[in-house]
Amino acid sequence: MKSKWQKKAVLALLVLGLLLPFGIKADDDDDEEAVVTEEQTEGEEDDVEEVVYATPKALPNAYLTETFDDIATFEKTWIKSEAKKDGVDENIAKYDGVWAVEPAERLALTGDRGLVLKSKAKHAAISAPLKKPFVFSNKPFVVQYEVNLQNGQECGGAYIKLISAQKGRVDLKNFHDKTPYTIMFGPDKCGNDFKLHFIFRHVNPLTEEIEEKHAKRPRDKIEEPFKDKKSHLYTLVIRPDNTFEISLDHEVINSGSLLEDFTPSVNPPKEIDDPEDFMPEDWDEREKIPDPEATKPDDWDEDAPMQIPDPVAEKPSGWLDDEPEMVPDPTAEKPDDWDDEMDGEWEAPLITNPKCVDAPGCGEWKPPMVDNPEFKGKWRPPMIDNPNYRGKWKPRKIANPDFFEDLEPFKMTAIDAVGLELWSMSDNILFDNVLVTDNVAEAYQFAQETFDLKVMKIEKGQTGVIRRIINYSNKNPWLYGIYVLLVAIPVVLIFACCCAEAKDTKEDKDAERKKTDAPSPDDPQSEQQKEDSSQTAADDDAPGSGDEAEGDEDKGDEEGEGEEEEEDEEEEAEAEAEAEAEAEAEAEKADAAEEVQTRTSPRLRKSRRD
Repeated sequence: MKSKWQKKAVLALLVLGLLLPFGIKADDDDDEEAVVTEEQTEGEEDDVEEVVYATPKALPNAYLTETFDDIATFEKTWIKSEAKKDGVDENIAKYDGVWAVEPAERLALTGDRGLVLKSKAKHAAISAPLKKPFVFSNKPFVVQYEVNLQNGQECGGAYIKLISAQKGRVDLKNFHDKTPYTIMFGPDKCGNDFKLHFIFRHVNPLTEEIEEKHAKRPRDKIEEPFKDKKSHLYTLVIRPDNTFEISLDHEVINSGSLLEDFTPSVNPPKEIDDPEDFMPEDWDEREKIPDPEATKPDDWDEDAPMQIPDPVAEKPSGWLDDEPEMVPDPTAEKPDDWDDEMDGEWEAPLITNPKCVDAPGCGEWKPPMVDNPEFKGKWRPPMIDNPNYRGKWKPRKIANPDFFEDLEPFKMTAIDAVGLELWSMSDNILFDNVLVTDNVAEAYQFAQETFDLKVMKIEKGQTGVIRRIINYSNKNPWLYGIYVLLVAIPVVLIFACCCAEAKDTKEDKDAERKKTDAPSPDDPQSEQQKEDSSQTAADDDAPGSGDEAEGDEDKGDEEGEGEEEEEDEEEEAEAEAEAEAEAEAEAEKADAAEEVQTRTSPRLRKSRRD
């Protein structure tokens, strides 16, 4: 009982300790703000150890290296579109989205800037030419850039377009949604549909028609970059052997072949169904048919109802046939503002007939419905194998007149520029560190000098969270009491439960011994008893001692027991109480005493009974 009470008390203490922080927090709500201000954000960044960043040098062999750190260079390189979208209302046709070059809102590296789309629900387009057109030949194509959805993403894209080369350089001031592109790559989302696009436009070698080819979906989940409001690195590598890899933050999340992993396929099928072939009129595709020789049995009644009134049911006695179930409320009164001409004739509301309360029922009695044993439903003949079955008809195959085989889809249309043509319901989308090259190692090195430093600062910022917790606790010292309580309660709970369990085990053992009369070791001897035992043993060994002396002693003991019987009964109750309290220690001593003791005397047995 005591151990159970202790457990309940400790559990109650644990619950109280867990609820205490919330209670104190509720008292301090007036002193805290729900929204983090800019000053607080700056304070958090001050706690993060600074990561040294230097604008990386432009890669000499790269086709485009853009860090957006130099505003003057950006203004010379990047061109805002002045075009209008076709087929839309004049008010929304303009590409009037606002672009700005500025640092990231959170945990920005000192000296690092990015291109930010400041507006939402507006069309925005901006582009930059490559140093020279990228021609797909014998070197891989690599495009890499960073995206930071600083306010998350509701609906919209953050992809880039690799604009196709034309005769002469592309007029980027007229860049719009229908400007030809070779590759579109990057994240896109609307609702719960998360995408990472890789689309390339393939030119039919026979007709020179262009068709978009869409890569299969990534095998890994890509939802996190749309939610965590951090910078993420997107890398696309296309190799001359027609393989591709898509990486997110240095991890490959999609890969495959340009020939096999795109929809629709690059190469059409060699054979197609003949469009002029039709199924013959006598072709029977039915595997089973109704048995033409089957007839409906004479006793089959298709009109029999599924249920009928129970023929054995009887009307309960006391049924009130003449009493309706509902009657007008006799206490209802016509409202004073009731207008018979406007509202019609007034009728009292209906209530349950009070006469039917104690009766088994009122109104016309009808027997309950039961399943009709004669019901069989509509008769249908059984199905048998169709002797005229010829299988499923398929049109014959013919050679595909539009067939071609392009074994080198890697050799796409040359690329002349990089562009961002977007519409988004979220603002403050940051783009940074755009790279177009033919060297995978250079792209990795460029990411180490840019993106990896941002990751390093974020990781250090996470350690700064502990520092902010300590600072906040210093301002609110009562939090330390809660921390101690939350740590101490589990320790006390474990200690109390373990101790209580051990104690219960020993007490239960003693109680079980008393209830079942199980054998137990003798009670330990006192010092006086040990001396008596030793003296008795010496007397037994002395000359003249023997069975006769021992018998006289037993006889005297039995007479003394008769005289002291009443005193023994009173002392026995007290001895039992003391023995139970010292049972554990006495049991251990008794074991040691039994090893030493070799013989017992009647006097010793009497002292033990006392």
